Amino acid sequence: MKMRMLVAALLATPLVAAAQLPTKEPAKKEAAPKKDAAKGAPPIATVNGVAVPRARAEALLRQQQARGMPDNDQSRGMIRDELVNREVLMQEAQKSGVARSPEVAAQLDLARQEIIISAYLREWVRKNPVSEADVQKEYDRVKAEQGDKEYRARHILVETEDQAKTMVAELKKGGKFEDLAAKNSKDPGSKDRGGDLDWHGPGDFDRAFSDAMIKLEKGKFTETPVRTRFGFHIIQLDDVRSGRFPSLAEVKPRIQQQLAQVRIDELVKGLRGKAKIE
Repeated sequence: MKMRMLVAALLATPLVAAAQLPTKEPAKKEAAPKKDAAKGAPPIATVNGVAVPRARAEALLRQQQARGMPDNDQSRGMIRDELVNREVLMQEAQKSGVARSPEVAAQLDLARQEIIISAYLREWVRKNPVSEADVQKEYDRVKAEQGDKEYRARHILVETEDQAKTMVAELKKGGKFEDLAAKNSKDPGSKDRGGDLDWHGPGDFDRAFSDAMIKLEKGKFTETPVRTRFGFHIIQLDDVRSGRFPSLAEVKPRIQQQLAQVRIDELVKGLRGKAKIE
């Protein structure tokens, strides 16, 4: 079961037409701002007497900073205008009664659940960090699996072994691999290129596929169909070259993310194992 870091839809709304909105305070004198009791700070605005909490603005600013927005007066003005727009719309939505519909209630429940789960997982990952040793171990494992060569192969993927044997027979009769792949392969990603898979290391493929591929001589194809979880393959090796494996620094963030995801998957599996599910 895959779990991913979820971002609440209500906070993911882009800044609506922010570039066109004014960033200066209106000339009209406003009533003294009400205090945000939750944080002890004044709200960023009031709309029809309803306070727009400063904490809400800070949360939206942090979200937008993660997407590259700078923290400056212009950005904060855009955030304020956006939240005022939202409050105006929210008040009208409340008047319309739409918030009481079962569909909206269900969506709100999902959004709340996603926000809480996301916060919990972020905190869990912070308390259970991936160690440098774990990253190095995974890097070494993948590097050894990938090897120091890259292979350019093409394949024909079919559903049954008999279909694969028919393809092999056609090739032995002089049939062109590219034509047979284009006509018969079930792989939508490569069939229109004559089965061409481009350059890859062995570790990019299913183990049975890569084991058969690296044993081939250039220009040769597998005369015995290769079975993987996808079906049956006939593989032709077009070329081999020396490969460059990326440095640890280049892939470290990705490895950390992948290992963290594995740990989250294990966490969920463990929790499900202890839960009473009926």
